[in-house]
Parts: sequence; structure tokens; C-alpha cells
Amino acid sequence: METYIIRFTVRPGQRERFLGLLTAVLEQMRKEKTFIDARLAQVADKPNEFVLHETWASREDVVNVQLNRPYRRDWHAALPDLLECERDITILSPCWPAMSA
Repeated sequence: METYIIRFTVRPGQRERFLGLLTAVLEQMRKEKTFIDARLAQVADKPNEFVLHETWASREDVVNVQLNRPYRRDWHAALPDLLECERDITILSPCWPAMSA
């Protein structure tokens, strides 16, 4: 199991498009077998900054299957226009409580 923390800084005027495209992806993601959970939050007092917290059962599945799903194409294609800078992605692996190997 792994959790991905993804920070986005959205260009002025692109907030609604960003949210529309991301919401469509999140709605499809939640149907995937290896999906565990996701939360999207706006940074307090910063209407164009967001943090996405998503947890999946397997990094291998995320990298080899999920990132290539057709429903992600429009989202990935739009990112250069939507974002002020590259996404900041942190990958977390659980260590407490103890996880079996």
C-alpha cells in the first residue's frame, strides 16, 4: 500500500477547469480494484493551491496500469495549461502500525 501526496498550484483563471477535469478522474479512480482512498483539499486562504491525498494497494499497479488509463488522457494533456509549476509528488509507505511484508 502507498499514499501519494500531490500538491498543485493552479494558474489564475484555470481553477474551475482544473477542478472539473480532476473530479472526472477521481470519479473513475474510485471504481478501480486497487484504489483505497482519495481526498482533495484546498490550501486554506489560497484558492488556487490544492493537495490531493490518494492511497492505492500497489505502486506497480499505479505506475503500470492506473497512470495509463484512458480516462486520464485529457487530465494529463491539460496539466501544462492548468498549472503554474510542476506538481510536487511525495510517495509515502506506511511504517506504523507495522505492516506485513
